[in-house]
Amino acid sequence: MSTTTPARLADADTAAPLDALLVDAALGPVRRFLPDASTAKWAVSLARRPRTTARRLGDLAAEAARIAAGTSELAPRRGDRRFTDVGWTDNPLLRRLVQLYLAGGKTAEQLIDDADLDPRDRKRVRFLVENVVEAIAPSNVPLVNPASAKAVIDTAGLSLARGGAQLVKDLASAPRIPDMVDTSGFRLGENVAATPGAVVFRNEVLELIHYAPQSDEVYEVPVMIVPPTINKFYAVDLAPGRSLVEFCVQNRRQMFVISWRNPDARHAAWNFDTYARAILDALDAVEEITGSDRTVLAGICSGGILASIVAAYLAGIGRQDRLAGVVLAVTVIDNHEAGTVSALTDPRMATLAKARSAKQGYLDGRSLAEVFAWLRPSDLIWNYWVNNYLLGKRPPAFDILFWNADTTRMSAGLHADFVDMAVGNQLTRSGAVNVLGVPIDLGAVTIDSYIVAGIADHITPWENCFRTTQLFGGRSRFVLSTSGHIAALVNPPGNPKATFHTNDDPTPDAKTWLKSAETHEGTWWHDVTGWLDERCGDLEPAPKELGSVRLRPLAEAPGTYVFDK
Repeated sequence: MSTTTPARLADADTAAPLDALLVDAALGPVRRFLPDASTAKWAVSLARRPRTTARRLGDLAAEAARIAAGTSELAPRRGDRRFTDVGWTDNPLLRRLVQLYLAGGKTAEQLIDDADLDPRDRKRVRFLVENVVEAIAPSNVPLVNPASAKAVIDTAGLSLARGGAQLVKDLASAPRIPDMVDTSGFRLGENVAATPGAVVFRNEVLELIHYAPQSDEVYEVPVMIVPPTINKFYAVDLAPGRSLVEFCVQNRRQMFVISWRNPDARHAAWNFDTYARAILDALDAVEEITGSDRTVLAGICSGGILASIVAAYLAGIGRQDRLAGVVLAVTVIDNHEAGTVSALTDPRMATLAKARSAKQGYLDGRSLAEVFAWLRPSDLIWNYWVNNYLLGKRPPAFDILFWNADTTRMSAGLHADFVDMAVGNQLTRSGAVNVLGVPIDLGAVTIDSYIVAGIADHITPWENCFRTTQLFGGRSRFVLSTSGHIAALVNPPGNPKATFHTNDDPTPDAKTWLKSAETHEGTWWHDVTGWLDERCGDLEPAPKELGSVRLRPLAEAPGTYVFDK
């Protein structure tokens, strides 16, 4: 344990609030790459500063001359994986090409800084320019990339043939992005989502999975997990040894997990009320099966938003005594200032996006997968572009990416409610949202909460996750894990690089919290286990059978809804 210094944090300017993600998924991410009014303002501003523009272009010309003469000192930043092949430095032409590319990108950045733009327009222009610069990197060009040229020679052209065939396949259907994972080796219920259990309750919206105990005794208070509504539930039950559910049952926890149905156009009207009612039905089932009058309600990402709404609903009707605590993982409730992408969404776009999903009856999860990928194009687009198309290789087999590729739809009603909530930042205001006829006030939730975020998360920025500690009325423990979005959640013991930060001194400011936080080696899973132990009552004999007298097992885990396409 040691006092931490601010580590490399996720760049807040690459983060994306929920409204922007859901709008882009409905309208398509391509709109972000088209010149718009902000681009025109940039051009006008530079035209009004001819001397500044001329100076920047003159500097670029001078650098180009040094590059041609071989005296330029420009080099890729340390850790830039695009140019690690020795061919980029050993070949004089390729070295000069990279230097010219870097010089052009630097000049573009300077011209953005020079322009007289308001912060919103500057973010929009920077986003467009940075993505264009990433796209035209010489590493993305077949045969110019030395690794690609070598692969062509070594395989007698077969690498490009394989890559071309894969490109045609990927463009044929959504999501139109390079494959990130080799899915051929994964089987649901066998090597992912394989923790033993059974579906003990099913309604039109969800299945409730009760996991088999793996200890002689269990804590009397159960835990029920509300997963994201965007992907399937098994982010919490990946490969054995990497499964959060498996870890919990091995630590004497009674575990229940919701598995959402994959909605289609028939379910267009499903909204906050529908999902909150379904969660409450599942909570009733958990209480009946365990005999406990309290449950720890846990939520992940968008599921954490729904869990928070349900907790506030119970507080609003005077029944938050049914909850022993709330756990939220990688969940943003306060969308204020959530990065560059927030500058790309406005109420008009939000209205158009809701109309688009209403016409179809749902938001296609494959479109959202495209949006997520374009948030980090260097890692999630161009990295696989080179691997799959230029080198003709298959992507790696990785359980998180297998889960990520297993997309679901979102009903039009839920999509509209999420967009309205995020655009208006409604959950930060008491009574701005009504669910099942009850005004939602997170401040009325006075039970304890445990909130965990990822320090490099580009989808739910940790600073925004931290603000939830200021919204609930009870005591909150905030934990900052290593890695990004789902990688921060999937953090099993045994990773020598894993760390997490804690700070027991209450403060409303995220950066202040981090400066005086303590760094702990290992996974936060052990920390949340201790937190749960204090709130889950006494130990009792583990149940011999799953379900109850009335709620008999309907199917073995992982159930049936998880297979819906």
